[in-house]
Amino acid sequence: MTRASPWWARDVYADRKPFLKARGKITAATRHFFASEGFTEVETAALQVSGGNETHLTAFSTELIGQGGDRSRLFLHTSPEFACKKLLAAGEERIFTLARVFRNRERSALHHPEFTMLEWYRVGEPTLRLMEDCAGLLAAAARAAGATDLAWRGRVCDPFEEPEIVTCCEAFAAHASIDLEALLDDRDGLARAAARDGIRVAEDDSWSDLFSKILSEKVEGRLGSERPTILTDYPLSEAALARPSEDDPRFADRFELYVCGVEVANGFAELTDPVEQRRRFEAQMAEKSRIYREHYPIDEDFLEALALMPQASGVALGFDRLVMLATGAERIEHVLWTPVAELGSAG
Repeated sequence: MTRASPWWARDVYADRKPFLKARGKITAATRHFFASEGFTEVETAALQVSGGNETHLTAFSTELIGQGGDRSRLFLHTSPEFACKKLLAAGEERIFTLARVFRNRERSALHHPEFTMLEWYRVGEPTLRLMEDCAGLLAAAARAAGATDLAWRGRVCDPFEEPEIVTCCEAFAAHASIDLEALLDDRDGLARAAARDGIRVAEDDSWSDLFSKILSEKVEGRLGSERPTILTDYPLSEAALARPSEDDPRFADRFELYVCGVEVANGFAELTDPVEQRRRFEAQMAEKSRIYREHYPIDEDFLEALALMPQASGVALGFDRLVMLATGAERIEHVLWTPVAELGSAG
């Protein structure tokens, strides 16, 4: 076996250069978009006391050594979310950040251990307003890249078309023939429905595991064709930091943006109840311990700030994926200036 050429090899870099030049234009267009909306760009610390408290997120950990030699464990953040919400508690009302974030156990055509997360928050505004932001950013990115379409692996989407809005229940019914609402509290029923659709079901799969498998294998790939799709009204169990929907508290005021079958953004109305947030975090960490034998501490400072945070809505958008779609890049490494080395790889 021969070792694959490194990203800095001149021929490899020359192939990637057009994507990287487009990335710069999209970055500038993104900053212009938020400036025109009256946002302040912020920078958040990458080192945090918690790696995040969602079951399937795996953080990189490190050690802080004080001047006296005392040692404490810290984590590279998996998202700037906790820090951004502390800024909202401090009085900021419209903020955005292009943050470098880090996630372990994630590497594929669409995933990278270190990537850029675009997050923004609006105080006192509903998720519908952030859906409009998402549509505006898609169009801005396409214009900056000189693209008429967004594309990935043979799928094409018009970024200038108004997104279609579809609920999770509607999507499961249309693409998996599953009545999700009827199975919200029925793990065995959802397991039977998944198995009927050819999805492998494990004995220890939770309801959430089954939901994720069906979404991934049957639904996501059909979203965002021809025009963007916004998937809304996730079951409350699938939104660890979101408020319940005012229309039906069984569901969360959460949405995800899909383009060409690719999840691009995740947004929701922010939960501001620290007692309920602690309960959710503890439940997520219990599940993480069961599955991965790992457990991250809860950021007590975050919960304290949450009690003072005003009502707000926020979005996390995979910026590298946005660049991929606007340029037609096949892999995330194509749009990263300096990809993380893939140790032991051969090609």
